[in-house]
Amino acid sequence: MTVAFSTPTLMTERLTLRGFKPSDADPFVSAFTQDRMQYAGGPMTPKLAWRHFVSNIGHWVANGFGMFIVTWRGEDRPLGIVGHWYPLGWAEKEVGWVLFDDADEGKGIAQEAAQASLDQAFGPLGWDTAVSYIAPENTGSIKLAERLGATLDPEAPKPETTSPCLIYRHPKPQGRVA
Repeated sequence: MTVAFSTPTLMTERLTLRGFKPSDADPFVSAFTQDRMQYAGGPMTPKLAWRHFVSNIGHWVANGFGMFIVTWRGEDRPLGIVGHWYPLGWAEKEVGWVLFDDADEGKGIAQEAAQASLDQAFGPLGWDTAVSYIAPENTGSIKLAERLGATLDPEAPKPETTSPCLIYRHPKPQGRVA
């Protein structure tokens, strides 16, 4: 059996958001074994990180959307993953972000890529709503969600997870009809 699928490529002023490819596995696995991934399911063993890498590819096949590899425009080094996430047990569709290296933080990468993902969610994907599930201690992601216009939604249904999370709801652009 052959499963064929394609991922769109999104371009921003500075970034490319593209599909996963085999050469992304090593940087992805290396990143997800680090302590900095504590708010993204890590740190993981290399074996579990590789499975997470492959599950991201499978997410595209199963849902028709997923996380993108983010690179600088015109370059190919993965900076992180940003995009759409809705695995089994999630209460709502999520837009999430993770940068692989703390040296890339503070440059607006996650915000620019997350905004492109939100535009995709509320545009071509036709979502009516989008949330971001954020660990209460993850102040950087909370600030980013707020810069994107999201607000804390304490009434939102919780995802099936063992970790506590805050749910930030992203505003649907005015005048946009799904």
